[in-house]
Amino acid sequence: MNTNKLHNVFFIGIGGIGMSALARYLNHFGKNVAGFDRVESSITASLVKEGVSIFYTDLLSQVPKSFLDKDTLIVYTPAIKRNENKLLDYFMSNAYEVVKRAELLGVITQNAISLAVAGTHGKTTTTSVLGHILKENKSCVTTFLGGIAENYNSNLILGGDQYIVVEADEFDRSFLQLEPNIACITSMDADHLDIYEDVKTLEETFNMFAARVSKSLFVRKGVPIHGITYGVEEGADYDAKNVRIIEGSYVFDLKTPTVYLENIKINLPGRYNIANTVVAMAMAGSIGVSLQDCIKSLQTYKGVHRRFSYRLKTEKHILIDDYAHHPTEIEAVYNALKEMYNKEEVLVVFQPHTYTRTRDFELDFVKVLAKFDNILLLPIYAAREHPIQGVSSAELVTKIKRINPKVSLVNQTELITRIKESKTRIVVMLGAGDIGEMVENVEKKLKKE
Repeated sequence: MNTNKLHNVFFIGIGGIGMSALARYLNHFGKNVAGFDRVESSITASLVKEGVSIFYTDLLSQVPKSFLDKDTLIVYTPAIKRNENKLLDYFMSNAYEVVKRAELLGVITQNAISLAVAGTHGKTTTTSVLGHILKENKSCVTTFLGGIAENYNSNLILGGDQYIVVEADEFDRSFLQLEPNIACITSMDADHLDIYEDVKTLEETFNMFAARVSKSLFVRKGVPIHGITYGVEEGADYDAKNVRIIEGSYVFDLKTPTVYLENIKINLPGRYNIANTVVAMAMAGSIGVSLQDCIKSLQTYKGVHRRFSYRLKTEKHILIDDYAHHPTEIEAVYNALKEMYNKEEVLVVFQPHTYTRTRDFELDFVKVLAKFDNILLLPIYAAREHPIQGVSSAELVTKIKRINPKVSLVNQTELITRIKESKTRIVVMLGAGDIGEMVENVEKKLKKE
């Protein structure tokens, strides 16, 4: 595949966060881009404004004739499968070049110095911090994100093509399509066990990814893969020390293999974000950005949409929105809240994401959710899956109630009422499904009080 020779590109699942970044990138460089998705969203709306044609039914009659030419590249997300989408079935059955999203991303990175961020947690924030630092200090960088960077209101930070920064997604083993020059692994907790047979297989695949890195590999201290280590007060090669909170912001010192820097300030909550920042600085430093310039760039970094995002922050209401959908991520959010609001009660609204993840980590979900003062659970967001017998939010509620009786199952229509009835000032809404859209309505209603 030669992206320079591409003319027409059709995306199946174009509204996905990774798919839409690729569509936006190719559209920017003058390719004819169109696509299908099941539902309209803010992402598809923004693509349409940029000139991309999008359709919401999988009927071949919707596709413009120009995209039916055999030289059209078809790109699909692994979340959409054969026999479930008429367009994908048609293109696969009629000798079109059909590739997964990860394969296209791998081709785009081949002619650049690539920096990849892998890990089961922390990828998007780390990638966006790194992308922002490089955007501020090197104009020849393009960054593909798995979230919307607040600084750019986009999942694509456009620049030159000397360097390309990408998230290296372990889902569907996508990151094995990459051959990064520089990479990091933020974490290697069990996840996506619908894809991997067991934790051992997941770890073996991460080791396969690590072996594809040609120059420098940074790993979080404790991850059992050889590399340059980083951490937070863990005795790592790049180690954050003397961590404290000053006026609502984290301040820390940084020990590197060559220097010791004091009083670095970040405006992100949670110690996990200190670690994300440290490795972003280390990766930027590995391609020549001075650590002092990294520190300067951190002061203008605004974060990622739905990563501990304050939707309201008033005397009466604090509403926080976060993408956390794995027990480890929820634990990190809980710890950040307790560190910042130690004496106040917190209401968590959680929407489990996929039946398999809920099944595989049921006891972990029960344990961590029960730590919150008040808990509201929404029904499971199925995403690409079909229901599994015996797996439900109602079952989670039953088991959480044995530890913490302040838990209830709610549906979307009664959510606002139940939040108001709780009279809890701090509300955090967690999940990777359509809870991200619900939070907008919650924000509007609470603002009126």
